[in-house]
Amino acid sequence: MNDNKEKILIIDDEKQIRKLLRVTLSAHNFIVDESENGEDGIIKAAFFKPDLILLDLGMPDIDGIDVLKRIREFAGIPIIVLSVRESENAKIAALDLGADDYITKPFGIGELLARIRTAIKHSKNEINEPAVVLDDLIIDFINRRVKVGKTEIKLSPTEYDIIEILAKNKEKIVTQKYLLEKVWGPTHLNESHYLRIYISQIRKKIEKDPTRPKHLLTESCVGYRLL
Repeated sequence: MNDNKEKILIIDDEKQIRKLLRVTLSAHNFIVDESENGEDGIIKAAFFKPDLILLDLGMPDIDGIDVLKRIREFAGIPIIVLSVRESENAKIAALDLGADDYITKPFGIGELLARIRTAIKHSKNEINEPAVVLDDLIIDFINRRVKVGKTEIKLSPTEYDIIEILAKNKEKIVTQKYLLEKVWGPTHLNESHYLRIYISQIRKKIEKDPTRPKHLLTESCVGYRLL
């Protein structure tokens, strides 16, 4: 009967946090395992084979960033970072190294559960999606077309490349560095003004109110997220 339940691994040195997460996640039909340090977490990530990992960055033995790096060497499963580190550098480092999301402690349980469901769903659906539909916004990967409702939106090749990357990572934060490298190449990583200009242009074309976007959101100083 447990075969249909998703498995979550908690890697966190705070006992109370682990207990709260275990009780909450178990009540929502997840199978839960936990580790109190980074080395044990890496081992369990390999043998427990979770569907998702909740990772704290402040480990007592090795830094959570190093845990993230080592897990990414052998597993592509979703990893959500839970951390007290609020700096944009910490967020960018974690996301650039392969974290799927970043939530700052303290966090709301409702928001966490929603992020978990989204990350797991995305990991299962991302392989061969021919298109992404987000309410009235449709991104057709096969034909490289974007529609709002029934209206086809004319995008430049660069604008389409940006929205395609965001759509293929829907609900996830995509860092500025990642977008710059994928769209313009590794020699343009410091030219974020390119990105701001194109994001503004895309919003004018796909959003009803570009000043209050509902699809293409800015994650301050980190990157963008398509909802």
